[in-house]
Amino acid sequence: MHSLFRAQIVVYMKSMNEYLIPFIGLKLGKHQFEFIINKKFFDEFSFDEFENCDIKADVVFEKKATMLEISFKHKGTVNVPCDLTGEQFDLPIKGNIKLVVQFGEEFNNDNDELLILPHGEHQIDLAQYLYEMIVLSIPQKRVHPGVKDGTLQTEALKKLNELQVKDPSAKEQSKKLKEENKEEIDPRWDKLKQLLTDK
Repeated sequence: MHSLFRAQIVVYMKSMNEYLIPFIGLKLGKHQFEFIINKKFFDEFSFDEFENCDIKADVVFEKKATMLEISFKHKGTVNVPCDLTGEQFDLPIKGNIKLVVQFGEEFNNDNDELLILPHGEHQIDLAQYLYEMIVLSIPQKRVHPGVKDGTLQTEALKKLNELQVKDPSAKEQSKKLKEENKEEIDPRWDKLKQLLTDK
């Protein structure tokens, strides 16, 4: 039976010591850590792409005889502006990563999934891995759910709707361009396609 160790850590201090896990004293087996991450965590990394956040991260730390295996998982929300309207909203995010820790002559973190710690090292800093996992899970395109379901009414949205192409002649031109592009296709391609379909 694996020994489970739970630690709930809330980030309030500027110091990042909360994320240093001293593995030397841990028994072999699985140990579980829980972190509640807020905006102050990201301030330490000078990351300011959102106004606020509420994220829970779970870390399962498995100590083996000659290595460590760490599984990170997070779920929560980040408060960001909508790309279309500028309205702030809570964007749900989630993600996970795995990390294998081995011991060698010198420190090496060139590989995202493998960390080499020098022999004699007795602790590991999880902060950078938590930071990267969360930041990479934030989508590039951020659209307010009210835009998708039509419940959000803002001046920016009204303006966007007014600017959409409603001129039927523009649609006709687009159709004509597509047809012209079809005609420009080299006829030899059609022969090749025919060979493939005749089989």
